[in-house]
Amino acid sequence: MNREMLMLVEAIAREKNVEHDVVFGAVEAALAQATKKLLQSDKENPVQDADIRVAIDRDSGEYETFRRWLVVDDAAGLQNPDAEEMLMDAVERLPDIQVDEYIEESIPSVPIGRIGAMAAKQVILQKIRDAEREMLLNEFMSRGDKIFVGAVKRMDKGDIIVESGRVEGRLRRGEMIPKENLRNGDRVRAMIMEVDATLRGAPIILSRSAPEFMIELFRQEVPEIEQGLLEIKSCARDPGSRAKIAVISHDKRVDPIGTCVGVRGTRVNAVTNELAGEKVDIVLWSEDPAQFVIGALAPANVSSIVVDEEKHAMDVVVDEENLAIAIGRGGQNVRLASMLTGWKINIMDANESAEKQASETEAIRQLFISRLDVDQEVADILIQEGFTSLEEVAYVPLQEMLEIESFDEDTVNELRARAKDALLTMEIAREENVEEASQNLRDLDVLTPAQIAKLAESGIHTRDDLADLAIDELVEITGNTEEEAKAIILKAREHWFAGQA
Repeated sequence: MNREMLMLVEAIAREKNVEHDVVFGAVEAALAQATKKLLQSDKENPVQDADIRVAIDRDSGEYETFRRWLVVDDAAGLQNPDAEEMLMDAVERLPDIQVDEYIEESIPSVPIGRIGAMAAKQVILQKIRDAEREMLLNEFMSRGDKIFVGAVKRMDKGDIIVESGRVEGRLRRGEMIPKENLRNGDRVRAMIMEVDATLRGAPIILSRSAPEFMIELFRQEVPEIEQGLLEIKSCARDPGSRAKIAVISHDKRVDPIGTCVGVRGTRVNAVTNELAGEKVDIVLWSEDPAQFVIGALAPANVSSIVVDEEKHAMDVVVDEENLAIAIGRGGQNVRLASMLTGWKINIMDANESAEKQASETEAIRQLFISRLDVDQEVADILIQEGFTSLEEVAYVPLQEMLEIESFDEDTVNELRARAKDALLTMEIAREENVEEASQNLRDLDVLTPAQIAKLAESGIHTRDDLADLAIDELVEITGNTEEEAKAIILKAREHWFAGQA
């Protein structure tokens, strides 16, 4: 029987072109699994979760079987008594034993015939397939490719399995380009987004809709990017329809936009053709956020722009002729520009801008009149001098306020004192609002004290109040992203569904 085992190992190793040790390992695993099942079926003393090791002599084919226990720290205790032993017990048997080492005990081996030739062969072949698959995957990944090139092999629950050589990738439905019709045998290029060797079947996760895919396509079409003369700083896509990329040149002699477009558009057209006709706007990246946004909104011409650093937003004013262009069909142009730059962009015409500025000015005016106890004339002077908050009045350097011609030193000092008093009063009121917030709202581990304070100021005091909010309402109150706001609201609604199937 031992000689037959060696012959079996030799035959499988040759057939599958794998190392003998891999086959021996598979046989050992099959015997260990059979031994474990035998212990579980013992009617007198069943052992459910034993740790079994089988060692086969590579020359003679003889093998031994061991049951082993992992030595664990006494403080940790036993998590699996069938396969663990505490250190204080282990040292009685082996004085030099350490934590994380094994105690082994020889037990009777299961004959090959006992587990059945077919069962053994299936386990062995599965191990061989796993090892072969891992070897092919490692060989493929060692090439360092970022783009997976292969042919459509089959459909799998809406996903497409793409084969490159003997390695398979999975292109999920959500990562395909909309309206793209791929059929068996079609050649496909896609970005390698993730490699998970634990996945059954295709371990490489692909995408044709990710911005990274477009960036990599340009890198392949534009040698200057690989050479470091150009850099793509960001990319935003509406897959299959339109995209924007932001580029910068690190060499004054190289025109970043013209270089990416190529002679007669050859380079950008190559990318467009690969992406089912997706049009690409190439934008010059700028360190100045306002200038970057203006470029990103092309081909619309911008009349003026107001930057709000605190809200990370910009109000962009365009004339009537450019309004539709700036917004784009279905809001596409402004949405892509916002994704490209990372700024929230509000498009408006001159009338809307004037109305908004007037509304904001009136809000600031009323704040100064009520909190500083001054008349409209003083409030307007502060606004004209660029003051927009009580903090600025209270803490702007004294010399700057003394330069205001309409105010003398006594007036300046009085205004600063009133502003500080008003801020202190508002902070005390805010803390009281936070204290009023229901305990079950404060217990939500997804909220910070500052967010709770903002919610309290808006009259949101309970978990149900929070759960009733829409995502955009929470974003407006706390300044969270839409994803964060969605997670917070779902957390607040958990108790509504507690106990439901």
